[in-house]
Amino acid sequence: MAIDDLVNQGKQFLEQNKDKIQEAVKSDKAEEVSDSVLGAAAEFVKKVAPESVHEHVDTARDAADKAIGNE
Repeated sequence: MAIDDLVNQGKQFLEQNKDKIQEAVKSDKAEEVSDSVLGAAAEFVKKVAPESVHEHVDTARDAADKAIGNE
């Protein structure tokens, strides 16, 4: 199977299930999981990055959090 076939199958799956996918992304569980993952990722980056970028990390985390879940 060629990569183009896989991409086309993925596109078809997304198109056929877009309502269910959108519902799942906006669910309470997605909010809970995304808060946990995004918080952990942000804390990790803050540990290894200079303090001057911490504000940018928080801004990026908040933007991603608004796109996932129901808050």
